[in-house]
Amino acid sequence: MAKYINPYTDFGFKKLFGEEANKDLLIDFLNQLLPNYHQIADLSFRNPEKLGEFEAERKAIFDIHCQAISGESFIVEMQKAKIRYFKDRSLFYVTFPIRDQAIKGEWNFKLEPIYFVAILDFEYDEEEELRKFRRDVALKDQDGDLFFDKLHFKFLQMPLFKKTEKELLTKFDKWCFFLKNLENFAEIPSILNEPIFQKAFDTAELANLSAEQRTIYEENLIDYWGMKSALDTAIEDKQIEIAKNAILKGFDNQVVADITGLPIAEIEKLCLRLKK
Repeated sequence: MAKYINPYTDFGFKKLFGEEANKDLLIDFLNQLLPNYHQIADLSFRNPEKLGEFEAERKAIFDIHCQAISGESFIVEMQKAKIRYFKDRSLFYVTFPIRDQAIKGEWNFKLEPIYFVAILDFEYDEEEELRKFRRDVALKDQDGDLFFDKLHFKFLQMPLFKKTEKELLTKFDKWCFFLKNLENFAEIPSILNEPIFQKAFDTAELANLSAEQRTIYEENLIDYWGMKSALDTAIEDKQIEIAKNAILKGFDNQVVADITGLPIAEIEKLCLRLKK
């Protein structure tokens, strides 16, 4: 049995980052992602499930209103999601904190800055050469110059975070190491043995959950496994289809394996099937 919660479940994600009592954890994590001029002094949650018919998808999406140390206000739209058309939905979701800033009556359309932060336990990049653990996206022109400085996307594809404990150099590295490996830890690693992570581990410990919370978490965990299995199956089906096309075009088995990520034994089985 695991000692700590899975942070990618709806319950686990909210327990760590969506509760008022733990907002110091969220502030510390977000400050590792945000620029110096938008370091957070305080934050408040607002309408975490406000999309009506989209409520089921919004269980682990938070609208966070932040106050920078400089005094400026800005918004963080934070989510954990395992969904199809992820990029499309990211753009769709960010329209809500934009639209919510509209005021009744006369308005000059001045917007507060918005950051869309997504912590993902799957890879949305399909092409090997384009895969990046962290992707910071902003609106830029044809020369790569920043066009609009108030809308930023920050995507973390956690399966692509490969650093070991000895390779952790920054606080951001430590948070990513914590999130990716939390469910597998049996104790607090020495490199994470500092106050903010001690609180995070205490918050995530299953033994500290009430019976009701444990039941909710276990139901969440079953749902998570089901979604993960469905997505993994869809990804594998696509890999197999790509492999078949490559084999039929005469590509070498090793090349096909490198392209798709499938084991060479699986490629050889496909070859035999296609020859029948």
